[in-house]
Amino acid sequence: MLKTSLALFSLFLAASATAAETAAAAYDQPYQEKALEIYRYSISLRTAAGHGNVPELAEYLARQFRDAGFAADDVHVLPFTVAVGGAEGEGDAEETSSLVVRYRGDGSSGKKPILLLAHMDVVDALPEDWERDPFTLIEEDGYFFGRGTLDNKFGTTMLTATFLRLKAEAFVPTRDLIIAFTGDEETGMITTRGLVTTHRELTDAEFVLNADAGGGELDKGGAAVSYLLQAAEKTYATFELTIRNPGGHSSTPRSDNAIYELADVLRRLSEYRFPVRSNGITTKFFAESAKVTKGPVGDAMRRFAEDPNDTKAADVLYDQPGLVGVTRTTCVATMLRAGHAENALPQRATATVNCRIFPGIEVAEIEERLMQVANNDALQIEVLAEPLASPASELRSDLGEALSQAVHAAHPDVPIIPYMAPYATDGKETRRAGLPTYGVMGLFMEPSEIFAHGLNERVPVASFFAGLEHWHRLLTALAGH
Repeated sequence: MLKTSLALFSLFLAASATAAETAAAAYDQPYQEKALEIYRYSISLRTAAGHGNVPELAEYLARQFRDAGFAADDVHVLPFTVAVGGAEGEGDAEETSSLVVRYRGDGSSGKKPILLLAHMDVVDALPEDWERDPFTLIEEDGYFFGRGTLDNKFGTTMLTATFLRLKAEAFVPTRDLIIAFTGDEETGMITTRGLVTTHRELTDAEFVLNADAGGGELDKGGAAVSYLLQAAEKTYATFELTIRNPGGHSSTPRSDNAIYELADVLRRLSEYRFPVRSNGITTKFFAESAKVTKGPVGDAMRRFAEDPNDTKAADVLYDQPGLVGVTRTTCVATMLRAGHAENALPQRATATVNCRIFPGIEVAEIEERLMQVANNDALQIEVLAEPLASPASELRSDLGEALSQAVHAAHPDVPIIPYMAPYATDGKETRRAGLPTYGVMGLFMEPSEIFAHGLNERVPVASFFAGLEHWHRLLTALAGH
């Protein structure tokens, strides 16, 4: 009987998925047309720092929810003042906003809400550098082009359209679902921090689903290869390393030239490898990735997952730019400035060093390690801004099962692989606030076609509409009856 029931359930899921994908292929369902309308308007607003357009987007999205029947008391546009430079107290002040929307459930699960995270701001785009207007959604050759089509107006559109679709279907979740759209993820994340501290009563949840991370990979032929579940992020920290001395006339060189000394420090840093680190997420990532990666790299992944102390495996992964950061902390020089005149000895030489720190390692520990590696008592180190570490999030079986339903309905045999991102998202702030956070973007793309932050940012049209199905399946699986 059990086998029969499971078989019937599998057939039902397959039939439902087929029907949904068939509908998605036509792109003419009301919820699809509404999603495209929201996407088009969102892209038209230049919500980069310094342009002041985030509040307009927040108000526009808020109207969509109110018009769909969400109570006014459940839709909150929250004003924030941030610095254009991205850090409090620096640069010109700018008004931005966050948006919080609560989809009330019947409470039958007895569980706390799920928080759904995305950001409304974008990295700026200069129209004169683009082949197309970056602030007009353009469909061409099977892609949607425009600034934010991927990062992250894809996410805000997916979540907004899914809430509206569920509301139109009279869906009543078993627990509250809460959208939180932030207004300065690309700069200071001040709005994110405020949402989970000052406004915690609006956003408190059992865990967070981040629409700005995770997602699926396609191969060159368009076939799905894997799906990545983001469960951790490295700490972003920037240091300035400075050597100073009295300088002098260039015709009378000193033995302690600031530029040469700094160059020696940077050479030692370039040769230094931070200790290998691992956690449950990274070992799982390598174990699963090894199954779909051929050659020496795949073999090294498998061996590292089995034994993170395998130095030969770690050495192979160290030479892979996309993988080295999963095995350890990394620090790299990114900028230099020195001297003040061509005929004067430099009185100061400074290098900017950007570090991506493995979860669980404190910034102070890395600062101390940099001093040890430099081996120069004259070196001065300054930590820029306020780097904040966030813990990894433990994997959850309920999310794993729901995500499997959402992903495998469209891509039945694709492995779901947890991973640690070497970059930072709003999830850094929610994790720090004690909210386990998981990147579960509903987008499949071929990696070489990802141009977030760059020119001609784009998303496949088919992947846009498939993303709507992904979020609908995921939320109904997590909060449906």
